[in-house]
Amino acid sequence: IFNSPDGLWFDYNGRLWIQTDGSDADPYFNNMMLAANPETREIKRFFVGPQGCEVTGVVSTPDVKTMFVNIQHPDGNWPNAAESRPRDATVIVTKDDGGVIGA
Repeated sequence: IFNSPDGLWFDYNGRLWIQTDGSDADPYFNNMMLAANPETREIKRFFVGPQGCEVTGVVSTPDVKTMFVNIQHPDGNWPNAAESRPRDATVIVTKDDGGVIGA
């Protein structure tokens, strides 16, 4: 699960977010973001990026109800043609119930 941890960030509630930037050599591995809860000492996979990407950069609103996660240099045919260049993106994460992310 820990394949080249690259980005580390503590949110306003003390939760540690870990982003990976591992090798693209394994076609069955995608980089991800993990959440480490200091109270329970549990680490859970939270977010998996598209193949060939790096999950990089994360920040949330002060109430931790909206999170922004960057996807850098995704691989493959985007959207459907070999001539297309994969695009970097910022993903906005919220909970359906409007609650705190990671809680």
